[in-house]
Amino acid sequence: MFNDNSILNIIEEKALANRARVAIGIKNPSVNILVSLKKSQDFGHAQIVLVGCKSDIDKIDVNHNLEIIDTNDPEKSICKLLASGDIDAAVRGNIQASKVLDHLKKQMKVEKLYRIALLQTNKGRPFFFAPVGIDEGIDLKSKIEHIKKSVEHIRRFDINPTVGVLSGGRPGDLGRDSKVDRTLEDAEFVTKYLLDNGINAKNYNILIEDAVKESDFIYAPDGITGNLIFRTIVYLCGGEGIGAPVLTDKYVFVDTSRARQDFTRAVTLASALTSIKTI
Repeated sequence: MFNDNSILNIIEEKALANRARVAIGIKNPSVNILVSLKKSQDFGHAQIVLVGCKSDIDKIDVNHNLEIIDTNDPEKSICKLLASGDIDAAVRGNIQASKVLDHLKKQMKVEKLYRIALLQTNKGRPFFFAPVGIDEGIDLKSKIEHIKKSVEHIRRFDINPTVGVLSGGRPGDLGRDSKVDRTLEDAEFVTKYLLDNGINAKNYNILIEDAVKESDFIYAPDGITGNLIFRTIVYLCGGEGIGAPVLTDKYVFVDTSRARQDFTRAVTLASALTSIKTI
């Protein structure tokens, strides 16, 4: 298990060393967004490229001195920039999630994308978390594939993670409800599969409060549950969603919540990830 600050330190060190060219999608720009991005570039995390409507960005009275790619379709434009190699990495920013991910899937010629979120609790504990998309983690095959891809990416940070697998109840709850039974059985199966395949794993059942203390990567029972956990940590409990990289070898794309006003850490994560691509 990594300590509370090691992964964040690793990310910042890699970002400062790379100073990658990172594009970020911008719609409805604000002073806070532009100021935070300027600070990130000034600090040396990345060379930032804003992808959005230039006239809207220019209306904001901030002397940001950031490069702008003028477009009325930032979701499509940012994926084209990524594919062309004109940028090293991309951050969704506050553009539309479903649209940009659809463009990304077409660009990568895949039907499904997997993501892993990097979260931080209000007490400063960072951990990786999945699934965060409501259509993710639906069946055993996709759960296992998702976890394996996630572990592979985490190991690129020179971290051998412990996976905390969650279910919808405790073992003693078996028989109370068929949906709960399914999550209990899935968690047992997934944990055994991971252990049999050389991945550190522990079944925490419903005890997420224990999993977050001991695990580097927590896997929720399904995407709906995961999305609710994510929103509870970030929007109700004072935690932070740093970013959710798409698990691909060729491109670096970090998904974010468009409700954010500060994308500094997401840009830092994207810049750091450019040094651990395998293609």
